[in-house]
Amino acid sequence: MQNDIIHNIAYWRERLGNAAGRYDPPEICAVTKTVDADTVNLAYDAGIRVIGENRVQELMGKLDRLDRRYEIHLIGRLQTNKARQIIGTVRMVQSLDRQDLAAELNRRAMQLGATLDCLAQVNIGLEPQKGGFAPDDVIPFLKRMDDFPALRVKGLMAILPVADDADALRPLFRQMRGLFERIRDMDMPSVRMETLSMGMTDDCLVAASEGATMVRLGRALFGARA
Repeated sequence: MQNDIIHNIAYWRERLGNAAGRYDPPEICAVTKTVDADTVNLAYDAGIRVIGENRVQELMGKLDRLDRRYEIHLIGRLQTNKARQIIGTVRMVQSLDRQDLAAELNRRAMQLGATLDCLAQVNIGLEPQKGGFAPDDVIPFLKRMDDFPALRVKGLMAILPVADDADALRPLFRQMRGLFERIRDMDMPSVRMETLSMGMTDDCLVAASEGATMVRLGRALFGARA
């Protein structure tokens, strides 16, 4: 198992590096949904430093067995009633997708005297079943970050629509990079465009070529040998 994981990580790092072109190769966030802690820990020696969990309940169930050197990100939709559980547990919430969640995360973090890094999730495909700010709404939201002094927005995250041909998503990835650069050039308190998290196993190479700084890979790493 460990040899397969090491092989897969090396394989995808090479492919992402080749795809990135004029951009730096994106960092891999290893998606650990349904993967047991012992298996997740095998990826650390292969160079993975960031892991992403979709559900708070699953994360808490295996937290004690995870390698404590990992930087843990929450990448799934977060219910406001779970906000208190993740403060001090995760380094970053990639799925900050609405104002009431920002308010609750800020309230809980302030109670603990903590700060929390976040990515603003953008619903770039305007899919009604997905969370995230519409592209036209994300900048007005970010301009209000003074209302949430315990939160630090470090970039943007997007989940692209499902497509048979990943290249068909290129315009949306390019739009995300453009939005990322536009916000990066603006002067907003507590907002820094450092991370552009977009692309998963099926579309990560297109994402890398369009300027993703982080991709989220699960079965590509923990599944069968590539």
